[in-house]
Amino acid sequence: MPSKTNHIISRLFTNLTFWVLLAILSGAALGHFYPETGKNMEDVSKGFIFLVKLFIAPIIFLTIVLGISGMGDLRKVGRIGLKALVYFEIVTTFALGIGIVAAVIIKPGSIDRSGLKTDDVAIYAEKAREVFDWWTFFKSNFTLQALVLAIAFGICLNYFRNREQVVAVLYRGSRFTFKLLKTVMYLAPVGAFGGMAFTVGKFGLGSLLPLGKLMLTMYVTMAIFIFMVLGAILRYYRLSIFNLLKSLKPELLIVLGTSSSEPALPSLMEKLERMGCSKPVVGLVVPTGYSFNLDGTSIYLSMSIIFLAQLYDVTLSLPEIMTIIGLLMVTSKGAAGVTGSGFVILASTMTALHNIPIEGLGFIIGIDKFMSEARAITNLIGNAVATIVISKNEGDFADPAQL
Repeated sequence: MPSKTNHIISRLFTNLTFWVLLAILSGAALGHFYPETGKNMEDVSKGFIFLVKLFIAPIIFLTIVLGISGMGDLRKVGRIGLKALVYFEIVTTFALGIGIVAAVIIKPGSIDRSGLKTDDVAIYAEKAREVFDWWTFFKSNFTLQALVLAIAFGICLNYFRNREQVVAVLYRGSRFTFKLLKTVMYLAPVGAFGGMAFTVGKFGLGSLLPLGKLMLTMYVTMAIFIFMVLGAILRYYRLSIFNLLKSLKPELLIVLGTSSSEPALPSLMEKLERMGCSKPVVGLVVPTGYSFNLDGTSIYLSMSIIFLAQLYDVTLSLPEIMTIIGLLMVTSKGAAGVTGSGFVILASTMTALHNIPIEGLGFIIGIDKFMSEARAITNLIGNAVATIVISKNEGDFADPAQL
């Protein structure tokens, strides 16, 4: 019995998930009891995210190029790409609609604003105008740049005379990159600790009560979307959303601690391959989904706009709501590549709408950090489901026991 207990303890203390969870709890405790110290932990979290982001562009480039070259048939590349984009647009539009319906029914904008601290949002309005310049937006978005370059290079690679030699070099580079990143990911508990300590230290818990209704509405809506919408999609393919979430537990905890889905991108791709998705489909769908399949961000954007309209007693007609959906279908794409993406895209959308005071963003600033965890987790799960769906649809999915 002692040996069995020691074995369990040994496995627990060598499990990265355990350390990430412990770091999240420890960071929350530090931020609550020592808020000034907690706020100083922001650089720790930013440092970890910056370190991981260094791998994002090369991983996207290598996986997409190898994915396209691995398919061989460019018609298959185009077919998968088209299927993915159609799926992304349908599901994200559905997410936008769910966010609006939930906000209209629950009316989170009727909350009491007393005691709510607001900040100057002029800088966000100015930044939003800059982001809405699409060429500037593309130039500052390394994710989209790597995506476009990888697709172009992958297609051209199929016409190279020495294609096999180039692919072999890229495969070695890919293996080395993932091995190096796996080492870096051992720092995930440090990043999670810093992120949670800063969040709780800066905003506290009591200051969030006036906006609790909005946060609760958003969390519940995203949970409904995950378990009912994404769950139903997986059930159609005779798979379980609960088994998927169980398999993605380490990645979800990393996202929870860092408030960003980017640090989990590389390990998500490896995990999906182990689940049974083909490497070419994973290499093409996941990186593309990080720019075009943002289910959580879509819910956040639509619900926040309706919330602010309610807060300022602005009545939106059905055509105006349809305009909001149409605008968000465009502005939400590529948001993952922008720092503070959800809030910046929200600001740019409100700037284009004109009928809702942009000063209302001050009410969102204080809780945006807390809502970012929910939208990042939903984005991650949505991209995992999309990859599985495309793999199943292509007949490139080996049904493993865990799903």
